[in-house]
Amino acid sequence: MPLTAARLQATLLREQVAGMVRDAIADMRLRPGERLTEREVIESTGVSRATVREALRELAAEGLVTSVPQRGVVVAAPTPEEARHLYEVRAALEALAGRLFVRNASEGDRRELRARLAELERVAAGTPDPDPDPRELLAAKHRFYEALLAGAGNPVIVSTLAPLRARITVLRAASMSRPGRVPVAVAELRAILAAVEAGDEDAAALACAAHVESAARSALGG
Repeated sequence: MPLTAARLQATLLREQVAGMVRDAIADMRLRPGERLTEREVIESTGVSRATVREALRELAAEGLVTSVPQRGVVVAAPTPEEARHLYEVRAALEALAGRLFVRNASEGDRRELRARLAELERVAAGTPDPDPDPRELLAAKHRFYEALLAGAGNPVIVSTLAPLRARITVLRAASMSRPGRVPVAVAELRAILAAVEAGDEDAAALACAAHVESAARSALGG
């Protein structure tokens, strides 16, 4: 059955509201355990209660929010099992991205990757350790990965990881908040760049996977 104009508008509004909340989670403006009230979302977006409820149901289906007795809807944190599954997917996809970056990236892509690592190093050097605010670090790290994925030249990897960005950010925040993790993470990203500079596909794939596996151990306490 074709969508009516009213139904199409409602669908677009729901997707916009879900996208706004999703981005707020990915950018750490909303953190795990933080409460989301329908009234606050309505006031910030100007949409109807029905639209907000549909958007929250969509986010719940994605595992980004959950309903907690006596509290209502809160930002969800992955369970240890869910986190392991996400790290497994990340390790496989990012290892492939590293391999393809070596194979496909232009010199401009390599310059961009160098610049994004240099930016992350500057942010890390100015961040107090062992208890850093992860938001600026996560933003810089996200830009490093954007450069890596762009140079890999495989849009399917990008589209596969995109819906997982908010959940991955929660895991990255948990990992990067561990005492001593920031300099280790930066060193691991340097290893990725070193493999890229050497033109070694296998080493780049291994360095990408090793970084994710190290982050998993940090976040999950393994």
